[in-house]
Amino acid sequence: MSDERLYHINLSKKDTAKYAILPGDPARVEKIASFLDNPKFVASNREYVTYEGYINNEKVLVVSTGIGGPSTAICVEELAQIGVDTFIRVGTCGGMQLSVNPGDIVIASGAIRMEGTSREYLPIEFPAVADFNVTSALVKAAQNLALPHHIGVVQAKDSFYSQHSPESMGVADELNSKWKAWIKGGCLASEMESAALYIVSAVRNLRSGSVFHCVWNQEQAGCYMPQDKITDTTLAIKTAVEALRILIDLDKK
Repeated sequence: MSDERLYHINLSKKDTAKYAILPGDPARVEKIASFLDNPKFVASNREYVTYEGYINNEKVLVVSTGIGGPSTAICVEELAQIGVDTFIRVGTCGGMQLSVNPGDIVIASGAIRMEGTSREYLPIEFPAVADFNVTSALVKAAQNLALPHHIGVVQAKDSFYSQHSPESMGVADELNSKWKAWIKGGCLASEMESAALYIVSAVRNLRSGSVFHCVWNQEQAGCYMPQDKITDTTLAIKTAVEALRILIDLDKK
């Protein structure tokens, strides 16, 4: 591995760390880094903004992935090339089960592969599953912080507007039918990156997990349940940071 900077994330092996937190939004990177010790800006290129900081004296990178599976896969691939092997995605989602309220934490033990990126890594029959130890740390973190949380499967999609206005699409019948099926199967929420993260991690022998802040729940809205959109992601960020603290302690033991 050379000192050359990687094409997309603009990092080299000199920037290496074992652990990384992956938000989608570049504007959220600095906020997440503020929860770490000695946060410092490292690089910015395209959708990939990187800060570094420390948890329990262990270096942690915070790197934005942008929206969707392709840019997430690129980010994970290149971070793995400089030595990162443990990833926690922290992002937002829309609730699908009526029990998932705006402001709740959703921990994704697995993801429905309703996207295209992961199909270029493994056949669709292979499940997109989070690492057990990372998921356990996220659950323990949410419990430690006494946060309302849910653990289970999420839907990972490629098109934001296919969810929110499926009737405008040429495959409206298929979209609506599958949406109902996911809910019937207990799918907790919808987002756009976790399936790619989990499948790339499986192929590259990495550990990964995801924690989401529920912004709102369109199923609740469809049932005329009163609700507001809640956009503050602080609790999901704290959950991810606490989970890494737990993992780092376990790894050192």
